[in-house]
Amino acid sequence: MAQVEATTERIIAAGPEDVFDALADYSGTRPKLLPEHFSEYEVREGGDGQGTLVHWKLQATSKRVRDCLLEVSEPTDGQLVEKDRNSSMVTTWTVTPAGEGKAKVVVSTVWNGAGGIGGFFEKTFAPKGLGRIYDAVLDKLAAEVGK
Repeated sequence: MAQVEATTERIIAAGPEDVFDALADYSGTRPKLLPEHFSEYEVREGGDGQGTLVHWKLQATSKRVRDCLLEVSEPTDGQLVEKDRNSSMVTTWTVTPAGEGKAKVVVSTVWNGAGGIGGFFEKTFAPKGLGRIYDAVLDKLAAEVGK
């Protein structure tokens, strides 16, 4: 099994604290940021950053749906880590200052991919597909908090 990684980043015209707070607001803002690839969204515990347990289904392709149950932690300032209880998938959101009134958001997802030829295709195509999904999330985030 090879580790697969998908990373997307964006500069958003809003303060880092505002951007982080929007991302960490799983019960209010976060559901508004999700494109059609996400379904069955439900906050099961918490709802604001550290200690949140959130469920969703992620449909990466027409045939591939991942049932995610994510534990949220905040290991450092400006960082949210979502660990999937149902798989090896871990998504890390990092928000840092990017100049006056701007924030840089980096979202990186890693997981243990399949082996063999299937693993080759997963490692080749999955990061691009997930990148497009997270581009859509970042677009909505920028519209939500941007000035």
